[in-house]
Amino acid sequence: MKGQKGYAIAGVWPRHAVSLSALAKAVWRRLKRWQQLAEQRRQLASLSDAALKDIGVSRADILQETERPFWEDPLAHPPSKRREAR
Repeated sequence: MKGQKGYAIAGVWPRHAVSLSALAKAVWRRLKRWQQLAEQRRQLASLSDAALKDIGVSRADILQETERPFWEDPLAHPPSKRREAR
């Protein structure tokens, strides 16, 4: 309308409804995945040098992997630019 100075906020809420149970399941899956990653990294760190040689991985590779934060999932998305710069 002419002279109207207000505005509408569009797009604040998601366009599709997300149920509380779906949200809880997604959070649970994420927590379980983080737990798996932490356990796998602990197991890698405990391997002997001979075992690492057998799988073609160096101790430095394992050290780099175990220093990653638990939420950083290598299968979730490609590595970030910041990570590659190290």
